[in-house]
Amino acid sequence: MNIRVVTYNIHKCVGAVDRRYNLARIVDVIRHYQPDLVLLQEVARFSRESSGVLQADILGDALQLSHRIWIPNVRVQHARGYGNAILSRWPISDADNINLTIGPKKRRSALYSKVRISVAGKGGARVQTRTLHLFNLHLGLSGIERRMQLKKLLSHAHFGRISRTSPIVVAGDLNDVWGTLGRQVMRPAGFRGTDRKPQTFPAYAPVRALDSLYVRGEIQIASLMSSRLALARQASDHLPLVADLNLS
Repeated sequence: MNIRVVTYNIHKCVGAVDRRYNLARIVDVIRHYQPDLVLLQEVARFSRESSGVLQADILGDALQLSHRIWIPNVRVQHARGYGNAILSRWPISDADNINLTIGPKKRRSALYSKVRISVAGKGGARVQTRTLHLFNLHLGLSGIERRMQLKKLLSHAHFGRISRTSPIVVAGDLNDVWGTLGRQVMRPAGFRGTDRKPQTFPAYAPVRALDSLYVRGEIQIASLMSSRLALARQASDHLPLVADLNLS
């Protein structure tokens, strides 16, 4: 079964060049790729379009992804805050926010959830339901901090309860400035990425592959690319990553 995943730091829907808030641009960029799952970082608590309504709900409704979860990890003035969100075509269960904060550094976390996906069997076999485990990350700005955060995540109890064959996706804004986290941390833990790291930052002229996606278990990466849309260069300070995955 093919699954399309988009992971995207939306910068609270504020463009990096014009500094203009425009949620519609974010929607148009994501909608172009028709994803089944969307992992978002820096999602503001409330939308400016509708005071008191979660920005994640506005985005989910606009993208017709009826299942979603949002948990804040940064609080700013007036209690607005922002955090990570998952939008899904399938039901979400067992959501949890995993604290990855290291010492006095800025608060960081990983949003964990499970989605139950119906998979049609071959040759008329009955439909089966597979569980896909998702970890949506936003890591810190220091290299040592990022490695410690990933190791903290991989030692969390959630991973201890997941079998080695169960499909897992770990993705998000890893701030992987030097492109070393895959080799140093993820690969030794049994995760697979891609040899070519798509560049995502800064969006208007990307030179760094800050955003990443890794899989483990009975799931494969068929393709991974950063958006080439002109609109994506304006909508946020990151480009989204678009992954096509094959679920066994």
